[in-house]
Amino acid sequence: MCFGVDYLYIIFLISFQICFFIQLYYTIVIHRKLGTYKIDRSEVSIESPVSIIICARNELKNLEKNLVSFLDQIHPDFEVVVVNDCSNDGTDWYLRDLSAKYNHLKVVTLSDHPRFKHGKKFAVTLGIKASKNENMIFSDADCLPASNQWLSRMQGHFINNTEIVLGYSPYERTGGLLNRIIRFETFLTALNYVSFALAGMPYMGVGRNLAYKKSLFFKGKGFASHMHILSGDDDLFVNQNATGSNTSVEIH
Repeated sequence: MCFGVDYLYIIFLISFQICFFIQLYYTIVIHRKLGTYKIDRSEVSIESPVSIIICARNELKNLEKNLVSFLDQIHPDFEVVVVNDCSNDGTDWYLRDLSAKYNHLKVVTLSDHPRFKHGKKFAVTLGIKASKNENMIFSDADCLPASNQWLSRMQGHFINNTEIVLGYSPYERTGGLLNRIIRFETFLTALNYVSFALAGMPYMGVGRNLAYKKSLFFKGKGFASHMHILSGDDDLFVNQNATGSNTSVEIH
């Protein structure tokens, strides 16, 4: 059977209209949630103990650049747990020196084993076990807090039934076409997962700016169901454990 040009045009037009209305639905119903979102300042006034957990493998330069900004957060009771994941670039010496200056810095050191190879999830799990607080915030060595209030703003959402807090983590602007593409993709990803979370349908988060309770981690058996997958310490965990009633967002 041979379709004429008119039939192909109609099929294309209908397909385009379907895609248009689907996108319109997301823009009006889902993304609108972010556009009308207002921060409840009463939430962020609560100051409870919290642990910041950062895993680093050969990240000496980034740690030298960013770690002090995490340690200098304005908050009455917090610790920074750095998991030195088999680094061989002098990270251990730097963390040792910094520990002498900051007594709220805790270092967990992992060493290479010829028979046992592990990914980031194992390092994150050890960092969680080493932390002393129920509320935990996760970031990466190559990330910088938006301000010295970042910690307080994130942990302030742990009220009522909130067990997961999704943060926004934009990509650094450095110029160039590739950087623009990466920043746009990062923004689009955040636009979607934050909007869906505000609509009561959280499905992912990013480990660069993510918080959850230690009890939730162990109740859900951590990363056991996807330990064989190298990635997913952030998005897969959130996808399995987040609900419309236990998840909040922080845009700072």
